[in-house]
Amino acid sequence: MRIGFDYGGTKIAGIALDEAGRTLAQGRVPTPRFDYEGGISAIRELMQRLETEAGQRAETVGIGVPGSVDRDTGHVSMGNSVWLHGRDLRGDLRAALDRPVAVANDANCFALSEAVDGAGAGAKVVFGAILGTGVGGGIAVEGRLIEGINAIGGEWGHIPLPDPCDDERPGPLCSCGRPGHTEAWLSGPSLAADHARRLGIDPKDGPSAPEVIALARQGDSAAEETLQRFEDRLGRSLAVIINVLDPDVIVLGGGLSNVDRFYETVPPLIRPHVFGDKFNTRLVPNMHGDSSGVRGAAWLTPPR
Repeated sequence: MRIGFDYGGTKIAGIALDEAGRTLAQGRVPTPRFDYEGGISAIRELMQRLETEAGQRAETVGIGVPGSVDRDTGHVSMGNSVWLHGRDLRGDLRAALDRPVAVANDANCFALSEAVDGAGAGAKVVFGAILGTGVGGGIAVEGRLIEGINAIGGEWGHIPLPDPCDDERPGPLCSCGRPGHTEAWLSGPSLAADHARRLGIDPKDGPSAPEVIALARQGDSAAEETLQRFEDRLGRSLAVIINVLDPDVIVLGGGLSNVDRFYETVPPLIRPHVFGDKFNTRLVPNMHGDSSGVRGAAWLTPPR
């Protein structure tokens, strides 16, 4: 049995899987925000519940967290759960849980989940692209994460938007403080902000991303134009991933992955920017939905 946790900003989800990936137990608790020690205790208590329900002990535990995880120290940085920054999360959890612990970025856990037994199962190279409150990504090759020496493998959200048009320069500020990054164009809030800019209104007064999508479905021309701009930018951005990584499959996650039209409209927009004569990479929705992150955390380390 393996156990995984998705340590989010509002909730901590946990799952226990058997060797075949079947769910033996699962649960969630509210995240003790800005309370580092409280988070450690919440994970320990939730693990005890999962093991009791499953009727067996997990020898290893995986944790998915927002932000970058230093491969040497296990310290977390650059995430929105600022109370984790600079703390020895991996070491403290090892001590609290009395067993080996692996910690990884939550987008990497998403990619691993979909590569092992999700929408990318059986593919050699899988890129997981998250389009949600932010833009994240992860790379799995033959079912193993490629995190990189700097622990930033797959962070396509911080690549500048490729082939920018005149009205896309320098671009809106990204969450990292630099202008024109992919995250500043392709997150949910960025889609809503782009729509508001075209309407000439303050983004705080404009519709949210789900509302823009709903308006487009109802035939609103301005919303439709916003979605078409989004699709074009998504096509350009994913083409860069294909030119560098050449994945078998790209799996979309996050709230915007639920927009069905993207799987029809975006591939033709990727193709003109892909080098060479072939374009066989599949663009697919995720299989495990909100459970992908916690399932991927469980797959980080197999039992000994």
